[in-house]
Amino acid sequence: MKTLICGSMAYDTIMVFNDQFKNHILPEQIHILNVAFLVPDMRREFGGCAGNIAYNLKLLGGDPLIMATVGDDSAPYMHRLKQLGLETRHVKEVPGTFTAQAFITTDLDDNQITAFHPGAMTHSHQNQVGDADGVVLGIVSPDGRDGMLRHAREFREAGVPFIFDPGQGLPMFNGEELMAFLKLADYCTVNDYEAKLLTERTGQSLEQLAKEVDALIVTLGGKGSQIYAEGRVVDIPTATPDAVVDPTGCGDAYRAGLLYGIAHDWAWEKTGRLASLMGSLKIAHRGGQNHKLSREEIGERYRAAFGETLW
Repeated sequence: MKTLICGSMAYDTIMVFNDQFKNHILPEQIHILNVAFLVPDMRREFGGCAGNIAYNLKLLGGDPLIMATVGDDSAPYMHRLKQLGLETRHVKEVPGTFTAQAFITTDLDDNQITAFHPGAMTHSHQNQVGDADGVVLGIVSPDGRDGMLRHAREFREAGVPFIFDPGQGLPMFNGEELMAFLKLADYCTVNDYEAKLLTERTGQSLEQLAKEVDALIVTLGGKGSQIYAEGRVVDIPTATPDAVVDPTGCGDAYRAGLLYGIAHDWAWEKTGRLASLMGSLKIAHRGGQNHKLSREEIGERYRAAFGETLW
């Protein structure tokens, strides 16, 4: 069962400044800010919502199909996708652009200064959902604005159920546009901050918004998640992680669990618990794609966390 994942692919460059920003940024001189931070520790991670979701869905034994745009510097990422057994035929290279990338500098207090370059992501509308054959489920994750609008319409026109996952792209849309997404989508997933922004921009409560889709999923970090579906609210507990190392990509791992459960027509309780587990497995590792577990190991961890069989 092919799942089409529309969203971003990006490089994340993470640098560590072995001091505190506050020792080098003078409040009284903020109007002429000109600072440089020595960052001897640096790593580059493969990321982006589409890449992360596909990676996790592949771990579960799903059949993800990525639809994204990348730049002239995409060769390392494309090589990685092939090594992972992920199809690349709908990953379009846009000449003269860079692959989307974030440059993140973190100090010893875990404060962050981030610069994000969208690059090829802004051309995501060049891809068409109709070009992908045999798709039974999809997701519209953070991407270029025009691409998100187009792909949501095309999923509906093709009769393919999909999740609307606005993520950090939510501020790009006004209330009317967000309501239009919900009317096109079959499911919607947001975190607690995005849920508040969604209600503010649309002027409707979560209960009202949930009536527009088959299920509205709200993640609550360490407090678990809630699924508004079938006229009720399903409370999903967290799965205790081995360690809390890096939250980057946890939401994407969660969404992979949702996609797998929906594709297999599981009850929301089971689907939500799998999604929760995937997030907890990811948070124990740095980066969005460095946790390596077999399908059997995921099943064992699920049984240990929730006391029931997964597969």
